[in-house]
Amino acid sequence: MGKSSTLNVGAGAFVLLGFAALAFLTTQTTNHGIHLVKGGTFYDVTAKFDNIGDLKVGAPVSMAGVDVGRVVRIDLDTKQYKAVVLMQLDSKFNQIPSDSDASIYTQGLLGGKFVGLTAGGSDTYLKNHDEIGFTQSAIVLENLIGQLVANFSNKGSDSSGSSGAAPSSAPSTSPSSKPEKPK
Repeated sequence: MGKSSTLNVGAGAFVLLGFAALAFLTTQTTNHGIHLVKGGTFYDVTAKFDNIGDLKVGAPVSMAGVDVGRVVRIDLDTKQYKAVVLMQLDSKFNQIPSDSDASIYTQGLLGGKFVGLTAGGSDTYLKNHDEIGFTQSAIVLENLIGQLVANFSNKGSDSSGSSGAAPSSAPSTSPSSKPEKPK
């Protein structure tokens, strides 16, 4: 075997290793990884959100960093125009206060979305077919970037003076807007 053949085999092994790593990362960053939990008993809880971002069926539901369930269905409430998220919670976590809140978070920078529950202080607990009343929608990265770009473009036009409008903090010179002198 010559140097060229050895180099080709090494490059091929490197590419295969790269594809294997990519396949592994795909299963870890999406919510459709391999789940070994089977059986068990669950109870259903719903929550309504204004925006769920890219939350998917199968996404984890966690509380204090511990997986307590999964998202099993996502629908649209056509009367309130909100996303209805049905979650199945493991029955061993049956003492979640009924006034708890649900928020949609992102797993890392490129990870998928998941539902995070924060415990309330009620003495009553969530039970089958309850609805979580306090929710916080997903933060959509595209909206944040759009706001950031808009803020930078507004600051750029204000500092160059090309907008033609006086900044809102500048005092007005019209006689009717002068402050009155104290008496």
